[in-house]
Amino acid sequence: MKHIFTTIICAVLFLVPSDGFSGGHEKDEHDHDHYHGIEATANDWITAFYTGKSESIETVENNMADDGQSVQGRYVGFGFTWDPRENEMRVGRVTPNSPADGALEVGDLFLEVNGVKAIPENFESLGFRGKPGAEIAAVIERKGMKKNITFKRGIVNGRLSKSQVLENINSAEADEWPAKEFRIIDVLSKGNIVYVLSNATQTDYNVDLDYNVYTVNRFMFNDDGEVIEIANLSEDRFVLEQTGFNITR
Repeated sequence: MKHIFTTIICAVLFLVPSDGFSGGHEKDEHDHDHYHGIEATANDWITAFYTGKSESIETVENNMADDGQSVQGRYVGFGFTWDPRENEMRVGRVTPNSPADGALEVGDLFLEVNGVKAIPENFESLGFRGKPGAEIAAVIERKGMKKNITFKRGIVNGRLSKSQVLENINSAEADEWPAKEFRIIDVLSKGNIVYVLSNATQTDYNVDLDYNVYTVNRFMFNDDGEVIEIANLSEDRFVLEQTGFNITR
């Protein structure tokens, strides 16, 4: 069994009682005409994200407000991500108001963490995982100069802007994007909020295994019918189990 070395992220979603919601029953994944207004937009958004990379880019560009945000899941960590283009431990993004905010900058290169050489092969020995409050000491390179830093793990509440959402999509492989199959089960709305329940079979190309997962997406719309906030809740642990990972302490 493989151990997790990637961050488990589950986006924040506040479920509310169904009383007062309007919406449809289970429909074919390509059925647009059943829904109207913001329900149709939410249905089409989910359909696009299951269909392909170009479709996903188009729906974000056309339907997400310029000040819209994608809510990322809470997790215990430092609040930064690696630059996926680099085969080294270089910072690609820093989450605002996270433990890393003010300590790290985009482009910082980790050289050493808690006395261990900072290379991808040593990731699990670097102390990035664990309980909140633990401090790490690191040596980084910033603009050609070495710098010693310390910061503590904490709870990270991440949000992505529209431009960051598009950046993430553009960095993905188009041929690995589409779901093998999917269905939209329910689209329910109340006021400017829409919930979409869906099920899909997808492939984790890192291990070449398929997995099946239910996901609930929560959309918030502005008065112009644009998405100003999107979050989701999914079966993250079940996905990991289907693809051969386990959770250890």
